[in-house]
Amino acid sequence: RAYTLLTEKINFPAEDIIFDPNILTIGTGIDEHNSYAVDFIRTIKWIKENLPHAKVSGGISNLSFSFRGNNTVREAIHSVFLYHAIQAGMDMGIVNPGMLQIYDEIPKDLLKLVEDLVLNRRKDATDRLIHFAENLKSADQKEEKIEEWKTFSVEERLKHALVKGITEQIELDVEEARQNFPKAIEVIEGPLMDGMNIVGDLFGSGKMFLPQVVKSARVMKKAVAVLLPYIEAEKDKSSKKKSALKVLMATVKGDVHDIGKNIVGVVLACNNFEVIDLGVMVPTEKIIRVALEENVDIIGLSGLITPSLEEMVHVAKELERNNIKIPLLIGGATTSKIHTAVKIDPQYSAPVIHVLDASRSVGVASKSLTKHLAKPFFDEINDEYDQIRKKFYDNKDQSVFISIEDARANALKLNWDKEPIYKPKFLGNKFFMNYSLKDISKYIDWTFFFHAWKISGKFPAIFEDPIKGEEAKKLYNDAIQLLDEILENKMFVANGVMGFYPVNSIGDDVIVYTDESRKNEQDKLYFLRNQQLKSDEYPNLCLSDFIAPTYSEKTDYIGAFAVTAGINLEKWTFEAETDLDDYRSIMLKILADRLAEAFAELMHERVRKEFWAYSPNEDLSIQSVLKEEYQGIRPAPGYPACPEHAEKRTLFNLLDAESIGISLTENFAMYPTASVSGYYFANSHSQYFNVGKMSRDQISEYAKRRGSSVQETERLLNANLNYK
Repeated sequence: RAYTLLTEKINFPAEDIIFDPNILTIGTGIDEHNSYAVDFIRTIKWIKENLPHAKVSGGISNLSFSFRGNNTVREAIHSVFLYHAIQAGMDMGIVNPGMLQIYDEIPKDLLKLVEDLVLNRRKDATDRLIHFAENLKSADQKEEKIEEWKTFSVEERLKHALVKGITEQIELDVEEARQNFPKAIEVIEGPLMDGMNIVGDLFGSGKMFLPQVVKSARVMKKAVAVLLPYIEAEKDKSSKKKSALKVLMATVKGDVHDIGKNIVGVVLACNNFEVIDLGVMVPTEKIIRVALEENVDIIGLSGLITPSLEEMVHVAKELERNNIKIPLLIGGATTSKIHTAVKIDPQYSAPVIHVLDASRSVGVASKSLTKHLAKPFFDEINDEYDQIRKKFYDNKDQSVFISIEDARANALKLNWDKEPIYKPKFLGNKFFMNYSLKDISKYIDWTFFFHAWKISGKFPAIFEDPIKGEEAKKLYNDAIQLLDEILENKMFVANGVMGFYPVNSIGDDVIVYTDESRKNEQDKLYFLRNQQLKSDEYPNLCLSDFIAPTYSEKTDYIGAFAVTAGINLEKWTFEAETDLDDYRSIMLKILADRLAEAFAELMHERVRKEFWAYSPNEDLSIQSVLKEEYQGIRPAPGYPACPEHAEKRTLFNLLDAESIGISLTENFAMYPTASVSGYYFANSHSQYFNVGKMSRDQISEYAKRRGSSVQETERLLNANLNYK
């Protein structure tokens, strides 16, 4: 009934429905409880057969609650249950990865007893398992065997090192293993790939976190580096060994962000794909040329900024024009399944698949390239995209938008006779070169550091999380150690610039004057207004609403800023990648990003208290600053309140931002990537909001105001159009 109500009554996307049918405790000694695990698995199958595209989730730890205190048995129960539940179609679950065993490594006697219990195969399954559990050694004794892996055979040591991400003696173990095989390549094809297959399976089933996978990749690269000279020497020209499946990856033209792409590349490489990474700002012509020259099996496109969405559409069109039929994977922060289905897929007759994150990439790539799986997989994608397109256009017809005239009539109305206006301590630009990284680092928001590693949760509470806490703490310790190295050795250079200018608003625009006489215009900032129908008490906001209008006859002020913490970053990431250390390289990029955001936060605080000084007595803790418990905002071009990236050009011209070492690409991405820019608004009513979808009337008028074509404006604001 719930599924029918959601999908048929309100057109809710079926793929966004998650059912949790409840996992209840087995092994309690009460006969009525014996089939709870089996019933859940049957329920998964029923949902998958009867409710297309719906997802299934469950809380795994409930299942083994009757064996609390005996982690060995609980871990085995979880692993056995997940093995069968995933086979039945389970999509997600809540479980502590530290309380899981690898299914194939569960001792055979324990495995049989646990499967009897989970699958309810014997009436006495509970009693038999309880008897076995009583004879098990205490789980605490495991800690005495920390170094036990060093007593394993060399093949098992290699697998263990890969799964645990241990580089401690990898070169010695690889050299020893090489003596046991006729050819060096067989060490890769044997124990190393066995280990990476385990890593891939554990990550794919949610039993490993992303940082652990990247550490495993580091072990693999160092192992392969030891073997490469021997492999080259042993090469047999007559060998017809099948090459690994090739994946070409590129950040599209005009975009310089690649952390996510790098992570996907690592994950795919861990699963025996050969990854050809073309880097950033890659023109379509190069993507096509390399795809043909290398005879790749899949093309993956990545991008972060919204203009990249249209660039991906262009790549799809060009692939089609060149009669290329290679599956196309789409990924990146601004991409979505809806955009892929509505904008990209119709341009390309070969399969186009949106990949939500790194954890999905292996499954998508594997299905796409496995003969007996590819066609049903692509058919399922096509059916899903057809439904998405239908709902998308149906929902557009039902959405309620008002004209731009009506939206302006419902603008935020302030009494400018009484509204305080704050004059900055200086006008023009002020530069901050080689700013103290130590001072900046105090403002790092560590919550978003963990998000970058795909570990969600708030800092520092995440350390107490029973599932993620242990790995989060390890990751944080690694980050602090590297951050100390960055600060001590001054590895990055942080530069910034801020400026304050006299302004007035006129409609949705803001005039920037050369001086306070307001006689001559220096430039104009173009903003956009929300057009959704609002209830009476809510205005249709535009950023210009927070600036005194020309008719007020008051001089108002706006601030602007650009900061970077990414100068010299490439030098250090190149060094890490040369040393086959993807973990360090990705960590450096993420820390540089966090430092840039921290720099922006620090400078905004100085603006409020010192340079604009509209809150000179502000006394907030860093935690309160990070929660934005202060007056004023700093919206950035390309973000919800001002979604047009091209406005960065005006911002950069005002600030002379290139003089601090930041430049803009043709699609207005900032380089270095660890850079932040935006505006400062001081008005006490200023707030963040989402412009959202806009109608053709506003787009046409906005294009005219900016002296741009409607077509170019639609390209830059494609994700914000409410029309086809």
